[in-house]
Amino acid sequence: MKIKDGGVKMREVVETLNASKGDGPYSQAVTSGGFLYISGQGPLDPQTGEILGTEIEEQTLSTMKNILHILNAAHCTSDHVVKVTVILSDMRLFERFNTIYKTFFEYPYPARTCFSGGLGDILVEIDIIAQLP
Repeated sequence: MKIKDGGVKMREVVETLNASKGDGPYSQAVTSGGFLYISGQGPLDPQTGEILGTEIEEQTLSTMKNILHILNAAHCTSDHVVKVTVILSDMRLFERFNTIYKTFFEYPYPARTCFSGGLGDILVEIDIIAQLP
């Protein structure tokens, strides 16, 4: 946790063993200013770090499960999500990705940005901003 001058918390870490930790110098998620910011999550097994699934549908499901565990650790649900950023390894996977993605949200859907980027063997990475309850 970082402290601003005057003792006001800038951000607090949110962590869970039920989601992938990643391997970089970042937190699974942080809260700040009434919002939860979840770092990019992929289809990684929380215990082994291994990629789960070879198809976009499997990887999207695993990624969203990791995200839901982090949301739950912050006492949030998918209803609290206001912004989603999606990176697909190939935009030709978009429709298949959407088939799984839309099962996690109800109307009104969160704002979303989706683009392609080099992800190696990972087909999808998603980060989230949610309003804290």
